[in-house]
Amino acid sequence: MAKEKTGLAHALYTGKVSYPFIDRKKVWYLVSLILIVVSVLGVVIRGLNLGIDFQGGVEFKASVKVVDGTTDKVRDAVVSSGPSDLDGTEVVSMGSNAVRIQTRPLNASENTTVRGAIAEAVGSSQQSVTYSNVGSQWGSEITNKALQALLVFLVLVMIQIWAYFRNWKMAVAAIIALAHDVIITVGVYAIVGFSVTPSTLIGLLTILGYSLYDTVVVFDKVRENTVHLEQQPDRTFPEAVNLAINQVLVRSINTTLIGVLPVAALLFAGAFVLGSGPLEDLGLALFVGMIAGAYSSIFIAAPIFSQFKGREEAIRKHDRAVARRREKAADQTPRVTARTVEAGVSISAADLPEAPAERRNQASRTTRSQRKK
Repeated sequence: MAKEKTGLAHALYTGKVSYPFIDRKKVWYLVSLILIVVSVLGVVIRGLNLGIDFQGGVEFKASVKVVDGTTDKVRDAVVSSGPSDLDGTEVVSMGSNAVRIQTRPLNASENTTVRGAIAEAVGSSQQSVTYSNVGSQWGSEITNKALQALLVFLVLVMIQIWAYFRNWKMAVAAIIALAHDVIITVGVYAIVGFSVTPSTLIGLLTILGYSLYDTVVVFDKVRENTVHLEQQPDRTFPEAVNLAINQVLVRSINTTLIGVLPVAALLFAGAFVLGSGPLEDLGLALFVGMIAGAYSSIFIAAPIFSQFKGREEAIRKHDRAVARRREKAADQTPRVTARTVEAGVSISAADLPEAPAERRNQASRTTRSQRKK
């Protein structure tokens, strides 16, 4: 005899335990709206801290044995060297024998002053400190290429989802979820103040793919539960979608945790061990984006698709038929009343297959009482 499966995952899959994701969609929409508003305000008020690759500047490199406090010492030397507006200077270690310093654009005099301050801080000659100018035009080209890549990605995503699911409403819901993830990630960058670098763009494009994967997993289960909806006379379309979400919930959580843990380690190493740098920028984009992607796949994409699809006349007709059958079953359910007992009518629990559990128990107690008499 096969052992019966137990556990939360099995209970969610079979529907024995079910959380009303679809019924509470307004709550999830409100949470997402608040996050989006905060993110937009962060970008508008604080702005994005664009790195040297986007706004241009000067990059210095100096050889020095890197120990604890080396990057802070060099940065303090640059900020206090004399030229103004150097508070945004970034200093990162390059292995254990060099540091890289990135500043705003400098004129010839400021360049010489900053090079001298760096050389003094690392204990070397000014000639050993190399530098290169990065023009803002390079950053504009990177931005344009990134926007083009994002646009092409979104178009291909819509075509791919429509071709796979044969449903354009799923494609639209998936794109809305992707936009939700990008806005929140960019907003977090603005609020935290991390530098936006090419690594950030790589992270954004990566999380779009991750979010899309999670959304496709949810939609695949939704399609499986709703493809023959007319053969499910006791389940409405929103209930079928809600069952699909519950069935993939544990899988989505486990996948997200497995993905987020190494990314969290990457972010920690970049922010607290190595200081500011590509690892920090990439780690933050992946960390925020993966969490937002898992959230949007379950709480945004699926409920939005349920709303879109639920407006179709065939779906509305099916849901109304289910509601009528339930009302009819409720009206036809026999009720054990005091008058029934006084009349001496014997009713057993087996006679009430449609009755709720409380009524069946009441009928059973009534039958036992009559037998004793």
